Amino acid sequence: MKHSKSKRLSQAMLFILLFGIVSLFSDMTHEGASSIRGAYLSLLGASAGTIGFVSGLGELIGYSMRYVFGKLTDRTKQYWPMTIAGYLLDVLAVPALALVGEHGWIGACALLIVQRMGKAIKKPAKDTILSFAAAQEGVGKSFGIQEVLDQIGAFLGPVLLYLVMLFKTDGTVFQIYSACFAVLAVPSVITIVLLLVTRYRFPNPERFEPESKEYVPFKMKKEFILYIAGISLFAFGFIDYSIVIMHISRTYTGLAAGLAQTSALVSGGTLPLLYAGAMLVDAVAALFFGFLYDKKGVRALVWSTILSAPFAIFLFAVPSVPMVLVGIALWGIGMGAQESILKAAVTNMVPKASRATGYGIFECSFGVFWFLGSWLLGVLYDISIPAMIAVSVAAQLAAIPLYIRSAKWSRAAESGT
Repeated sequence: MKHSKSKRLSQAMLFILLFGIVSLFSDMTHEGASSIRGAYLSLLGASAGTIGFVSGLGELIGYSMRYVFGKLTDRTKQYWPMTIAGYLLDVLAVPALALVGEHGWIGACALLIVQRMGKAIKKPAKDTILSFAAAQEGVGKSFGIQEVLDQIGAFLGPVLLYLVMLFKTDGTVFQIYSACFAVLAVPSVITIVLLLVTRYRFPNPERFEPESKEYVPFKMKKEFILYIAGISLFAFGFIDYSIVIMHISRTYTGLAAGLAQTSALVSGGTLPLLYAGAMLVDAVAALFFGFLYDKKGVRALVWSTILSAPFAIFLFAVPSVPMVLVGIALWGIGMGAQESILKAAVTNMVPKASRATGYGIFECSFGVFWFLGSWLLGVLYDISIPAMIAVSVAAQLAAIPLYIRSAKWSRAAESGT
């Protein structure tokens, strides 16, 4: 009996690791694109407000539609078909960006929204089947490991694009960027192949987590509502990387007068490496705060928010390369912590039978506020950068009291049962 249980646990971890490798190549594809997306849209003719709007709209669609697909997944229990369909849209839309014309920012924006729709279809199903295995191994640790593998891909993608930019010296800037997106077709195809292999190896991942003895209907517990409110404020204030990289490309690559001395340190070709560095910090933060969540619960998110909230001050307030590097590191901490703790918390707060719905509701709210925040912060960038910084930091810090209250109510609920 003991041997059987040990074997089942190892199978759960194997599934987590296999899916993590799928995510590695998936993130290599779309995070590689993210490292130059803002600069690319700016090159194609989009304004800062447009970039903020499109980035936010993509997140709004990518998150809000997860409620619909989460409900559909819970109703049909078709975890794998939903996951595979979402991945196909997600990773194939990225290399298609190589096909837009020199002034085709509208087409590029449309493809980015298609990519986010793919994420909307796959995420509730993917996170749910991962949560089944994570229930055996520790949810914070499991999603932390998953995020580390994600971020290895998110690191390798920008590095790959850096190498493309380094060796492709002929052609216009637009042609170099197009070549970058075309190269991302390689990891996108590998993603699909590995996903199908994982599906073949583990056709019924729901068996990792035993069914409840009695049906537990989904109910919006007050600690869950507070948690949603807190993370939504965090999303509202967390500046999208498209705006970050657009600001850096304008300020530090010779596009701003008087800063030519810094252009050698932060050149157009090294822009992907900045994102790669942020993804490395993201990976370490995800694993650290994932393990911390298993010990401290939602309070781990309080500490990560305090640490990462001031990133906008370093990135936008002072024109200094060292300050930018610190700001990007803090941005990476915020991303890593939310990616691991977000999913772990939902796993603990929502019963298995309706977990995809729980993920959908949670991420729908997250996406709405990410959209509103990205749009507002993009507009504020054109009007007043100090105002943008103030809104960003204040919104993130305002989430902390809600996290604390959610953690208290969660502990009270546990002690009362």
